[in-house]
Amino acid sequence: MKKTLLSMSLLVIPMFGQTLQGVWDATVVSNGLTIPFRFEIEAKPGLASGVFLNGSDKYKSSAGSFDGKTLKLEFDYYATKLSATYDGKALAGEYGRGKRVYEFQAVPHVEAVSEGNAPEIGGIWEIETNSPKGEKAWRFIVEQKGNEVNASILRIDGDTGTLSGGFKQGKFLLSHFSGARPGLLEVSVKEDGTLALQQNGKMEYVARRPEQARAQGLVEPSDAHRFTTVKNAAEPFRFAYPDLTGKIVSESDAQFRGKVVLINITGSWCPNCHDEAPFLAALYKKYKKDGLEIVALDFEEAEQLADPVRLKAFIKKYGIEYTVLLAGETGEAKEKLSQAQNWNAWPTTFFVGRDGLVKGAHAGFPSNASGPLFEAAKKEFTATVEKLLSERQVSSR
Repeated sequence: MKKTLLSMSLLVIPMFGQTLQGVWDATVVSNGLTIPFRFEIEAKPGLASGVFLNGSDKYKSSAGSFDGKTLKLEFDYYATKLSATYDGKALAGEYGRGKRVYEFQAVPHVEAVSEGNAPEIGGIWEIETNSPKGEKAWRFIVEQKGNEVNASILRIDGDTGTLSGGFKQGKFLLSHFSGARPGLLEVSVKEDGTLALQQNGKMEYVARRPEQARAQGLVEPSDAHRFTTVKNAAEPFRFAYPDLTGKIVSESDAQFRGKVVLINITGSWCPNCHDEAPFLAALYKKYKKDGLEIVALDFEEAEQLADPVRLKAFIKKYGIEYTVLLAGETGEAKEKLSQAQNWNAWPTTFFVGRDGLVKGAHAGFPSNASGPLFEAAKKEFTATVEKLLSERQVSSR
C-alpha cells in the first residue's frame, strides 16, 4: 500500500549547529505496517517538547532534550520514550516502552497532493461485524472537507482515534498515531453506495448508511448504556482497595454515604481511558458540591502496581481530583468485578444512586474523533448524573 504521509512540524533553534526547523513526514512501523502521523516539537537551548495529536487533543511530552544530534522525549503518562538521531537530512530512531517499541523515522515534508475529485462520504455509517465482545455493528464517523477526511471507528469500548488522510488512486488513505493505537484504513466507495474498508492491511469490512442497514435487517450498534449491567441490582457494588498512600477505601466509607457515586473501571495503559479521564475530571469538579463522588478502580500491569509512576502521571495530566484505587492487575479484573454482568469494555462506569445501589452503567467512551457521537455521549452521561443527583436519598447504606 502506497504511503500517505502527514506533516510533522519540528522547531529547533539554530544554536545547536544542526537544525530540524520545518515540516516533516513521520512514521512508525507496527506489525510490519508503516503508519504516517502528525507530530509537533518545540525546543529551546538544551530542551525540547513533542506533541502527538488526536484531532484537537494534544498529548505533550513530559520531558525532552535535543543536543544538536539526538532528540529525546519522554511521555510519562504513557511510560514511553522517543529517541531519534538527526543526520542533517532525516530523523531515525524508536518510540515506545518495554517490548512494545516502534521503529520511528521522519523526512522533510513534501506536500501531499490529492488526486481527482473525491466522492462524498461524510456522515455516520454502520459496520457489520461479529466482535469478541458480542457486538454486531460498529459506527464509522466521517468528517470530510473536499478530498481530505478525518474519521473514526467507534466500538463499544471507544474509538480508534482520529484517522486522517486524503483521496488518492481512487480511495481514501487514512492513518492515526497519537503515541498509542497506531492504525491504517483504506476506504473505497462501492457501486451500491456502501464503503469497503480495509483496516491495518488485512481486516475487511463493509460500511452502510444506517437506513440501508435497517432495510437489510442488520442489527444496530450496541447501546453503551445497556451493554453492561450488574447481576443483582438490589445489592450494593462492593469494593475495598488501597489508594496511592496505601489506605484501604471501601464503598461503606462515610465519604460516599448518601452520595451519587460513579465507579469507573480504568487503567492508565488504556487509550480509551485517556479519552474519558478529562471528561470525568471536569464532571467531578462541576458536581462535587452537589453530592457527586467518583471512584476509579485502576487495573495495571504488575510492575506498575509495584511502582505506579504512569498512573501518577496520568492523574497529573488530566487534573484528576477524585478517588483512585489500585484494584489489581488487568488479568484479575474479571474475577474481582464479579458483580458485573457482561463487562468487557475498558473503560466502564457504574452509576450508583444515593441509596447505594447501581442504577446503570456506561460501557466504553469515545474521543473527540467521534464528533457528534462524542458530544452525544457526554450529554447523555451528564444527564444520567444530574438525574441521580436530583433524587432524594430514600435509605442509607
